[in-house]
Amino acid sequence: MLCDVAVNEAALKTLLSQIATEQLDVQAALQKLSKLPFANLGFARVDHHRSLRAGFPEVVFCQGKRPEHVVAIFRELISHGSAALGTRASVEQAELVQRELPHVHYHPSARLLLTPTGKTAAPTLGPVLVVCAGTSDLPVADEAALTAEFLGCQVERLSDVGVAGIHRLLAAEDRLRAARLIIAVAG
Repeated sequence: MLCDVAVNEAALKTLLSQIATEQLDVQAALQKLSKLPFANLGFARVDHHRSLRAGFPEVVFCQGKRPEHVVAIFRELISHGSAALGTRASVEQAELVQRELPHVHYHPSARLLLTPTGKTAAPTLGPVLVVCAGTSDLPVADEAALTAEFLGCQVERLSDVGVAGIHRLLAAEDRLRAARLIIAVAG
């Protein structure tokens, strides 16, 4: 079941406008919409309604997937006007995705694949403070921070606050209190 209409707010407004101005009849619009809400690729069902329902696009958990499957899922999301985020992506997956879809970025430390979101407005949620206990926790902190940014959050980072001495954490008390959400990464 492949969808032939982009499933985002702008595309649906255009479709409704075409119905209202009689450029498209109701039956034709219904036929387009009947192929929603997902595309069945055989090995994955790609959700095209996620951004309308939840406010953010589908996130692809890449770990354990074949590289060509990750490419196909990203291609499907992108072809329908959606931004795409892939978590726990391997170097092998990233290399194939970037070869096929060169505008997709890979962040090796965070193991994230992501497309530009196309958002130009200032982040609406936050501040989100990603607190990292030690430098060995940076990859997970990077994953959390980049994911939150992708989802439209204003993100701040606080690194190497440690757990052995509370004085290093309390030195950032103002930032901790100002945060709307704290993501703590330790061990």
